[in-house]
Amino acid sequence: MTSEIPVHEWGSASSDAPGVLLLQEIFGVSDYIKQRAADLHALGYYVVAPEIYWRLDNTELDESAPDLLPRAMGLVQRLDWNQAVADAVSVLEQLEARGTGTAVVGFCFGGGLGYNVAAVASPDVLVSYYGSALPRLLDLRPEAPALHHFGNDDTFLDVDAIVPALADAEVYRYDGAGHAFDNPLPMFHNPEASALAWRRTEDFLARHLPTSQG
Repeated sequence: MTSEIPVHEWGSASSDAPGVLLLQEIFGVSDYIKQRAADLHALGYYVVAPEIYWRLDNTELDESAPDLLPRAMGLVQRLDWNQAVADAVSVLEQLEARGTGTAVVGFCFGGGLGYNVAAVASPDVLVSYYGSALPRLLDLRPEAPALHHFGNDDTFLDVDAIVPALADAEVYRYDGAGHAFDNPLPMFHNPEASALAWRRTEDFLARHLPTSQG
């Protein structure tokens, strides 16, 4: 893929595989996001994960550092949201130009960003994990079939207030799971919720954007 924005790719842009725009958490294109990209590629998708922080300086994060979360929050606060949406849309448009179908999949920060992208662009499907910006985006209405995952013990999002606004989407809630429950870092991870949500994600994508491996 040719892009001014730095991107990570899994698969070949010249293939006939449907394209997935994978949008990062606040921790950037981390090992976790790269693993999810590999998981999606194994299902038969061409996956692109752009570096949304590329316009910022001093963005290196150490996931073992005790100040990981506040440092990552500081990065997000320096980010121009509208520019981030525009950057993500530009990458999506390159995927759409391939003519093989597109999905937007995002986690946490990327879940909200993906929702915004899907509302102003035209992917074929949206998968959003506990989108952190959703409370201020609910006046937007993505037209693509959408899947949302939320933990019922999320202390960052008021899930009860968000879900009624997602009436046209497929929504799942997970008891005992907090915010970012799919992230394998011990402070976040809920193995049971993560596994079930991923199975549902695979099924949703297979129904709405099947691959040759489906």
